[in-house]
Formats: sequence, C-alpha cells, structure tokens
Amino acid sequence: MADFLLLMHGDTTAPEGAAAWGAYLAKLRAAGVFEGGSAIGTGACVRKLGAPGALATHLTGFVRITADDLAHAQQWLAGNPVFEAGGTIEIRELPRE
Repeated sequence: MADFLLLMHGDTTAPEGAAAWGAYLAKLRAAGVFEGGSAIGTGACVRKLGAPGALATHLTGFVRITADDLAHAQQWLAGNPVFEAGGTIEIRELPRE
C-alpha cells in the first residue's frame, strides 16, 4: 500500500454539499483507507534567497488515503464533495524513503 494526497482545487462548478463531507469521510474510514485531512487556509511563500513563487490559492483542502496504486486511489473520488460538484482533485503519491 502507498499513501496518496487528494488535493482539492477551489474550482467547483456547483455548490459543495457541506453535509456530504461527513458521509464521504465515514466511507473512507469504514474502508480503512483514511489517514487524515483538512481544509487549507491562507498562508505565505518564503524563500531564503530571492523572490518566492506565488502562493497556490487554488488549493482548498486535502485528504490523505492509502491505496494500492494511483488507479486504486482514483476509485476513492466517488462521493468526494468537491469531485461531485465538478471540481478538480489532484492526486499525488507520497514517496516512501
């Protein structure tokens, strides 16, 4: 099993069902794949030398899951309120050292 982040973008085409988050997270927990998550607030980009890149304002939250591979991780998008509202979910594997 590998760890993946589901990064939610703030580009939904319909309103997100706030109540749907509870059902979605309960589904992930029941399957034993939920590893955490949170909304993402404002912040800042910093760099030791030179100008930093721009803050990624389109990211609004994340969910961390375990899955066999990228295709398996993608199967857990069903029911995600951002995905169901037409928004983008970016899936990233967390490499193991």
